Amino acid sequence: MILNKKHLSTFFLIFCFFYVFSQDQEKMKTDSTNSEYLQEVIITATRTVRQLSSLPLPAQIISKKELETTNIIRLNDILNEQTGLVTTLDFGGGQGIQLQGLDSQYTLILLDGAPLIGRSAGTLDLSRVTVGNIKQIEIVKGASSSLYGSEALAGVINIITEKTKQINGASINFRTGTFNTNDISTNINYKIEKLRISAFLNRFNSDGYDLNENENLNTVEPFINSTLSAKLFYDFSKITSLLISTRYYTQNQDFVASESLKGKSYIDEWNTHIQLKHKYHEKWNSYFEFYATRYMADEFLNDSEGYRFSDNFFNQLMIRPEIRLTYNWEDKKVFTAGTGFNHETLQRTNFSENPVFNSTFAYLQYDTNPIDNLNIIIGARFDNHNEYKSQLSPKVALRIKLNNKLALKGSVGYGFKAPDFRQLYFDFTNATVGYTVLGYNAVNTAIPILEEQGQIANILVPISEFQGDLKSESSIGTNLGADYNLNSKIKFNINFFRNSIVNLIDTRVIANKTNGQNVFSYFNVNEVYTQGLEFDSSWDCCNQFKIKFGYQLLYAKDKETEKAFENGEVFARENPLSPSFQLEKNDYFGLYNRSRHMANIKIFYTIPKYNINANIRAIYRSKYGLIDSNANGYLDNYDTFVDGYSIIDIAFNKTFYDNYELGLGVDNVFDFTDTQNISNISGKIIYAKLNIQF
Repeated sequence: MILNKKHLSTFFLIFCFFYVFSQDQEKMKTDSTNSEYLQEVIITATRTVRQLSSLPLPAQIISKKELETTNIIRLNDILNEQTGLVTTLDFGGGQGIQLQGLDSQYTLILLDGAPLIGRSAGTLDLSRVTVGNIKQIEIVKGASSSLYGSEALAGVINIITEKTKQINGASINFRTGTFNTNDISTNINYKIEKLRISAFLNRFNSDGYDLNENENLNTVEPFINSTLSAKLFYDFSKITSLLISTRYYTQNQDFVASESLKGKSYIDEWNTHIQLKHKYHEKWNSYFEFYATRYMADEFLNDSEGYRFSDNFFNQLMIRPEIRLTYNWEDKKVFTAGTGFNHETLQRTNFSENPVFNSTFAYLQYDTNPIDNLNIIIGARFDNHNEYKSQLSPKVALRIKLNNKLALKGSVGYGFKAPDFRQLYFDFTNATVGYTVLGYNAVNTAIPILEEQGQIANILVPISEFQGDLKSESSIGTNLGADYNLNSKIKFNINFFRNSIVNLIDTRVIANKTNGQNVFSYFNVNEVYTQGLEFDSSWDCCNQFKIKFGYQLLYAKDKETEKAFENGEVFARENPLSPSFQLEKNDYFGLYNRSRHMANIKIFYTIPKYNINANIRAIYRSKYGLIDSNANGYLDNYDTFVDGYSIIDIAFNKTFYDNYELGLGVDNVFDFTDTQNISNISGKIIYAKLNIQF
C-alpha cells in the first residue's frame, strides 16, 4: 500500500489544520443562505424531476460546486473519485469507467440524456469530455435497461451541461500545469426577450508524459483537443418551448508505434439534440426529441522512409427520434411513456461488411406513493432489433421511510447489452503476429476463404455452430440499501448489490492456422457475478467544513471457474521448474482488474469571510489481478497482481473582487506511478488556474 506512515502524518496534519479553523469559523456569523438545506434533484433515474433523497434507487450527484472547487478538468478524473467507480484502460488506451465491478462497456454514458458513441474497443473514452460547462453529473447504479435499453446493464452516467441563463454574461477559465498541460475555456450567455443563447469553447493540450525512461516511446504522446458547444432556448409561450443544442469535438495526437513507425491519430465527433416541450394542461406534458451524432477516428503509421505502413478508420453514425409523455394522474402518481427509433451505421477497417442496426423501442413507467412514506416505481421497456432477439426489460423499486432518520430501499431490474458491431462483423488478421479475429457473423464467409488460401490447419469449432444469432448479454441487478440521517449534518447510506450476468460474450479459439497461430471468434458462454456493498457518509460541520467518505467491497467471479476450483481441477506451480500442486477454492481470486477494496475521503473547507476554499481528496484501490502468470487459465493467488495504491490531491482557491478566482493545487501529491502496469497515472501534477467572470 502506497499510503505509508509519512503520507498518513501529512494527511493528519492537514486534517487538523482544517478542523481547528472550522472551530474558529463556527463563531462567525454566516449568511442565512449558507445554512439553508437545499434538496438535490435528479432526472436520470426516472426521466422526471425527483428529489435525490427520496429516490428508491442507488444514485448520486456530482455538483457544479464540487467540480469547481476540486479544479478537475476532465470527466474521467472526477468519476474516479466516486464510491464504486474506477477508471480502467482498454487496449487502445481509452479510459472507461468500471461500475459495481462491471466493465465500462456495460455502463451507458449520456450527454444531456442522449447517448455518446465511439466505443472502438468496447470502451467509451471519458477523457474526451471536458467538465467546464457541466452543471451536474448524475450516476444511477444498477440495471437501467427499463428506461435506456442496451448498454445500461450496469447503470447510467448522465452528464448534464449548463442551461441557457436568464442574464447576459461571460467567463474565462485557464489552467496550466506539469507536462505543459494547458486548458482554456470560455462560457458566453446572451438573452433577448424569449430567446436565450449560450456558447462554450474549450481547448486542451499536453506534451504527454513518459513513465519509463528506458523505453524510446512515450506513455502518452502529445495531443491537442477542442470542444465547441452551443445551446439555443426559445419560449414560444408559457406552455411551449424549444431547445436546440450542438457539440463538436476534435483531437489530433502523435501516433508512435516504434522508432521506425510514426504517424498521427485524429478524432472528430459531433452531436445535435433538438427538444420540443409542450404542456397540454396541468397533468399532461409531452417531449419530442431528435438526436443525431457521428464519431470518426482515423490513424496512420509511416515507416522510416515516409511510406504508408498502415491505415485505420472508424466512422459511426446514430440517429434517434423519440417521443415521451408524462401524466400526473394524482398527487405523487406519475406515468411516463415513450417510444422511439434507433438507426446506427458503422464503417470500419477490417470489417466483413458495413453493418446497419435498426431498432424500435417503447417504455412505460409508473411512479407512485400509494401511502405516506412508501414510494414504488414499476417500469418496463421493449426493444425490437434487426440483428438480435427482442428484449423486454422490467424493473421495480421501492423506498420505505420508517421515520425521520431511517429509510429502506431496494430495486430489482433486468439489464442487457446487445452484441456490438465488432463482435458481429470484425475480420482482422494481425500482419505481424499472424493471428485472426472474426466477428460471429463473419465466420461463415471468412473461414472458407482462409481454407482455400491454405491458412487453416484444422477447425476446432464447426461452422454450423455459427448459424444462429449471437445472444445479448443480460443481467439481473439487485440493490438493497438504507439511508440514515443522524441529523441535518451527518448522513449515511449503505447499499448491497449483486449483478448476475448470463450469456456473457467471450472469445475462443475456433481454428488453428498453418502458421502456428489461431483464429478467434466470439460466443456466449460464461455466467459471472459481481456482488458487494457500498458505503457513503458525509458530515457538514458549521457550513464551512465538510467531510465525505466512501467505501466499496467487491467480489467478482466466474461461476464455472468457481466449480473448477471446488472440484480440484485447477493446478499451479510457483515457477516453471517447480512441481505443480492442486489449488483450493480460496485460491481463486476472481475476475481480472477488480479490486476487493476501494475507498475515498474528501475534506472540503471554506472561509466565507476571506472568499477562500480548499480541499484534500484521497482515493485507495487494493491489489487487483493483471495477468495469468502461471498459465493455468485462471486468476489465482499465485498470479501477478498490481499492488494496492493511494492517490492524494490538494486544491486551494481564492476569490478576489467577486469576479476573479485564483486556484492552486497538486494532483498525486506523493508522485505515485507504476511504470509497468498503470499508464493512466502520470505522476505528480502541479497546476495553477485563473477564472474571470464578466
